[in-house]
Amino acid sequence: MNLDQMRLDSAAKQKKGLHFIIASILIWMAISVVNLTSVPVLTKNLLTFCSTALLMPLSYFISRIIKAEFTNKGNPLTRLGILMSLNQLIYLPIVMWAYFAAPDKMVMLLAIVFGAHLLPFSWLYQSRSYMILSVIIPVAALIIGIYYSAAIVASVMVLFEIIFSFLLNAEVQKLSEKPAE
Repeated sequence: MNLDQMRLDSAAKQKKGLHFIIASILIWMAISVVNLTSVPVLTKNLLTFCSTALLMPLSYFISRIIKAEFTNKGNPLTRLGILMSLNQLIYLPIVMWAYFAAPDKMVMLLAIVFGAHLLPFSWLYQSRSYMILSVIIPVAALIIGIYYSAAIVASVMVLFEIIFSFLLNAEVQKLSEKPAE
């Protein structure tokens, strides 16, 4: 398989990572709910971090429902995809710093890191949706996060993720309509 065939194989078998994006809808909903409570902001931030831990089990469960491969073990680009995902861990110390230094802005920073980490997947999955949202999400999170509460940022993230899911699903449908090469 050449590089483009491997990218197409990943996109098709993993449905362009749609299971992760659907899982992120549920996570951002949980973060929204947490940030609507009246508990202290440091408790909200701790619960926000705890919510993100649900990504892998939720996306695994969702991959089974939508019949997507959780990981495409037969494709060498899967390791690259994992590396792309782990890249956001490098930026989490900034989010952790905000936990104490700027607790009201931690969710905004988390949204920025989340959105920005999507960019390499635009190449892997040959996806316009990943490309566009990897720019829109961080910029929107910054603007909204400066002026509004963490609950609003998280709620807007839910909307972005829902839109993203529909866009990705449309890309996946087009992919399945293409004749095999």
